Amino acid sequence: MNLGSHLTQRTLRLPPPVTRNLTIERDLRVPMRDGAVLLADRWIPKSGGDGLPTALIRIPYGRAGLVGGQMARPLAERGFQVLVQSTRGTFGSDGPFDPLRREREDGLDTLDWVIEQSWFGDSMILYGPSYLGFVQWAVADAAPPQVKAMIPVVSESALTLEFLRSDGFSLETPFGWAVQVAGQERRFAMPRAMLGVKKVRRALHTLPLNQADTAAIGHRYDYVQNILDHDDTTPFWRGLDHRHRVSDITVPVSSVGGWYDIFLPGQLRDHRVLQEAGRTPLRLTVGPWGHTSMGVGPAAFGEALDFGLALCRGQEPAERAPVRLYVMGQEKWRDFPSWPPPGYEPRRLHLQPDGGLSPD
Repeated sequence: MNLGSHLTQRTLRLPPPVTRNLTIERDLRVPMRDGAVLLADRWIPKSGGDGLPTALIRIPYGRAGLVGGQMARPLAERGFQVLVQSTRGTFGSDGPFDPLRREREDGLDTLDWVIEQSWFGDSMILYGPSYLGFVQWAVADAAPPQVKAMIPVVSESALTLEFLRSDGFSLETPFGWAVQVAGQERRFAMPRAMLGVKKVRRALHTLPLNQADTAAIGHRYDYVQNILDHDDTTPFWRGLDHRHRVSDITVPVSSVGGWYDIFLPGQLRDHRVLQEAGRTPLRLTVGPWGHTSMGVGPAAFGEALDFGLALCRGQEPAERAPVRLYVMGQEKWRDFPSWPPPGYEPRRLHLQPDGGLSPD
């Protein structure tokens, strides 16, 4: 992780803050079409944020803590007003939390609400990693013209289905995530999350598997049960699958991913769909990172400024190649015109008894 962070700092020149004096308007009430109300916090300079480009972050993990200090604050210090909204059923927002299933309707309702506010300045970006990136893919094809860019990070348009792939069914990630979100609003959530790692290990050794979530969390968790009951070909997941929307997206996209991230295959697929549709501006950055590596954040933050803020201001983004990859082995960044890079044919490699790879 230190390597990824170091490499990012070497290739990324962040502008200094415009201001460090910020204020937060808390618990703004955002109405949804079914009468539910979702809560949001607005980060703005103390000197006033009305009219600044808006960065919209929709998150199920709470509006304070890391999201405020590491995501909202740096953007609000450098030219954005930032709206951080808790998704349905989390941290004061109405309704039960049904992971991933309501993000299209709620996201579109939120966009409609934002552009009607007196403080809105007629331009915004969508921003964030993982679940925060999925909510962008869920609405991007129907986003209003005021959305000038989206920055999805270590994320893709069919998030849960990446766990259910026929060539690599995954239980560790959804089980671990279920433990995390089940206890995230309780007291001492951070220590509980650390203890949750042991619970996940215990759960993954529980048979039958449909009792594993009870072993880890203490009760049956619908999301885990659904993972076990429905594979990726069943209609059950249709509402969470936004792959068919990607080709219709006209919003400029800058994706940031990692070679070791579980969602990279889907992220590369989404980028290629946009590329084949001729969408521009379009960027892809892939570094030597896992899902939570430290280098991911600075790279995404740089794209929010160089790409997103420029487009919000009606300017051309800083010039760079459409695809920027950190090449393992060479230990350096290289630029390419497309993904896959031209001149490199796909090859199938097989695991060997000694742990190596071979075409045989």
